Amino acid sequence: MATTLITGGTVVSATGRGPADVLIDGETIVAVLHPGSELLGVDLAAAVDTVIDATGKYVIPGGIDAHTHMQLPFGGTSASDTFETGTRAAAWGGTTTIIDFAVQRYGERVQDGLARWHELAAGNCAIDYGFHQIVGGVDQDSLAALPGLIDEGITSFKMFMAYPGVFYSDDAQVLKAMQVSAETGLLTMMHAENGPVIDVLAEQLVASGKTDPYFHGIARAWQAEEEATHRAIMLANITGAPLYVVHVSAKQAVEQLAWARDKGQNVFGETCPQYLYLSLEEQLGASSDQWGAFEGAKWVCSTPLRSRAEGHQDHMWQALRTNDLQMVSTDHCPFCMKDQKELGRDDFRAIPNGIGSVEHRMDLMYQGVVTGEITLERWVELTSTTPARMFGMYGKKGVIAPGADGDVVIYDPNGHTSIGYEKTHHMNMDHSAWEGFEIDGHVDTVIARGKVVVDDGRYLGTKGDGRFVRRGLSQYLI
Repeated sequence: MATTLITGGTVVSATGRGPADVLIDGETIVAVLHPGSELLGVDLAAAVDTVIDATGKYVIPGGIDAHTHMQLPFGGTSASDTFETGTRAAAWGGTTTIIDFAVQRYGERVQDGLARWHELAAGNCAIDYGFHQIVGGVDQDSLAALPGLIDEGITSFKMFMAYPGVFYSDDAQVLKAMQVSAETGLLTMMHAENGPVIDVLAEQLVASGKTDPYFHGIARAWQAEEEATHRAIMLANITGAPLYVVHVSAKQAVEQLAWARDKGQNVFGETCPQYLYLSLEEQLGASSDQWGAFEGAKWVCSTPLRSRAEGHQDHMWQALRTNDLQMVSTDHCPFCMKDQKELGRDDFRAIPNGIGSVEHRMDLMYQGVVTGEITLERWVELTSTTPARMFGMYGKKGVIAPGADGDVVIYDPNGHTSIGYEKTHHMNMDHSAWEGFEIDGHVDTVIARGKVVVDDGRYLGTKGDGRFVRRGLSQYLI
């Protein structure tokens, strides 16, 4: 087994930082040593196969993106990143594990949807991967299938209060599924928007000639997110189920989560980089010479980008500081403008929903450290440690400690990253949602299960490096 010693760096965890050397044996971290320690020999560097000099750099656990959608069928097309291209892009950006969503639709068996996702991912991933289970048709068969997911290493499932006719579950269905969650320890994940209300508002806007991407954000009003978030919380309260609300974008929805948490309820929430940096006015309302007012389609996602004038972005940062929101994922679901987003050229309702961010999450969140929004330790906590704890992987993932997988990122705070389609872009899409963003830091080296997969601007990984991660029950519950 090959051995690697990372020397000279500052190891950063969710609880602190300090100089330390990290020894990896094969796929596993075996020691974290005080610099110059002779515990394992007088000259450890001479005894290992590879020495990596991390002087002046941060040594952090590999990023975990707990919300991605590779190859997701949506709106008459499919997400443009495959498991191969999407996980390779993730590796470039310092993410060493993703959790994707296996899909069960109306009339399908949960087991068949899961089997399909295993087929798509197996042997194709550059980094480790796990699955959540989307339950798009809550009935007696799917309810009976849920407890068996635990034995498959899948300990969370997602329902939708939006998208009637596609994924939508009504309150009775949500209640029944949450009862299973309470009985088994499965974590209920919720897309919390009032879908029927949104559909009416969208229909009315289009009927009045308001068809541009900007009106996607108007139709999906923050009130629809706040109301659905509260309703999900109350249903979880009735059943005793743990609840995790995905892609929170409205400050009013955060207030609902904080209210429930203050009462001691097992309620959690994530946000995404787009809700910290992008806005209704600047992105959904954008125009260009090439696309005109349809330029905003690049940023059509659900939940939508919110108004900067209303202060949603600042509130998201605040919620990350106060732990009213516990983590940052991407909801990575990329589509090209050509032939995909274009499907909604004359009607924003037909624009495939999704933004590509899996490559940039670690950098974008580090920029929040630079600007003083979060601490260095909180950066690691939000992007790696809490995802590992929330989704039953901590100890093997999310930490630099003996016994953990050799998933390590060496990050240079004195480096620089210019994001753009012609600059830093490895996702399978024809534009960058983050064009022009400048990051005061750089991912220098990425190690996944002890193998260097990215180093000094070179990709050294191979297709199939990643393995399926069987997750345990959440380690974050109150």
